[in-house]
Amino acid sequence: MKQLLSAIALCVTASGAMAQCGGSFGGFVNGLASEAVSKGHSRATVQKFFGNVRQDPKVIKADRSQGVFQKDFLSFSRALISKNRMDHGAKNARKYASTFRRMQNDYGVSPGVLLAFWAFETDFGANQGNFNTLNALVTLSHDCRRPELFRPQVFAALELYERGMFSPTATKGAWAGEIGMIQMLPEDIIRNGVDADGNGRVDLQKSAPDALLTGANMLRQMGWQAGQPWLQEVRVPSNLDWSQTGLDKTLPVATWASLGVKARNGNLFGSNTPASILLPMGRKGPAFIAYPNFNVYFEWNKSFVYVTTAAYFATRLMGAPVYDAGNPDKGLSGNQMKQLQQKLSRLGYDVGKIDGILGAKTRAAVQAEQARLGLPADAWPTPALLNRL
Repeated sequence: MKQLLSAIALCVTASGAMAQCGGSFGGFVNGLASEAVSKGHSRATVQKFFGNVRQDPKVIKADRSQGVFQKDFLSFSRALISKNRMDHGAKNARKYASTFRRMQNDYGVSPGVLLAFWAFETDFGANQGNFNTLNALVTLSHDCRRPELFRPQVFAALELYERGMFSPTATKGAWAGEIGMIQMLPEDIIRNGVDADGNGRVDLQKSAPDALLTGANMLRQMGWQAGQPWLQEVRVPSNLDWSQTGLDKTLPVATWASLGVKARNGNLFGSNTPASILLPMGRKGPAFIAYPNFNVYFEWNKSFVYVTTAAYFATRLMGAPVYDAGNPDKGLSGNQMKQLQQKLSRLGYDVGKIDGILGAKTRAAVQAEQARLGLPADAWPTPALLNRL
């Protein structure tokens, strides 16, 4: 820790500012320690905090191996939503009924929303991860793929350490540095932590009330609108203008209703509410209307298929029936999706990383090309579209 930063450890940009990643790992850690001291943390505390940090190659491997998100919505949702999770969701809803009442009263968040996250993230706290959290955060900060996300989390973990809420050697969680029953990063814990059980500390690993209300508080800070829905299954007419579907387009609920969109169960919400029609598997698959709260999910997780599945599962936990799967056209394999992304990129579309994942940018490009080619513009890529391109 006493060594000076070297030019090799942290490169210097043209503007004179030190780069935020790369170089030798030891030098990088020295740089983090020096920065922590410059921020006002005591040198002794910083040395104890960083004293045993190690680079974890398994973290990088996990970061590069997120092929599960290449699955389509039906495959992904069927894999994640099991009878066991439904049963445990109902059991936990009863067990923590007072916590969920407080969640609705204080934060306006439905119990199903946090139950779904709790189930998907850690199976209701049973599998919180076995990665050393500090090693994971520093490894991902050193890696140059997303340092802007993880570097601030290292200093937030240091702050938690000073509060007695984090151990550099004992705190464990997910490979991406999330901690606790619903997997939250250190900055989010600092900003949104709630001592729901009143024991004087925020403990997201052992206290379900703390974890649940902290998650609800974070959603509210992200823009969750109290007491409003997020996703609802609908039936859509066969002559709908498919080019108007997708999360990047909204119309008032009353307009969608006038176009023939109907709730599969119950009624559509709020005639003046802006909403989008979501067709995760195209016009022949399940159909949903997405209300403003649905967009907040993307502040929690960026994966389209994860967000859609989590939002749908939340409705199931609140009593909605199993979706009508329909009969969607055959989709693309992971390799075919990469080929499609490459072709779309060559046509001038920004599809982001060529990763075989059908994300928002790829969907938008697919829809634009479908419209150009005179095909139903439902944003669902098929082998036929790939061949046409």
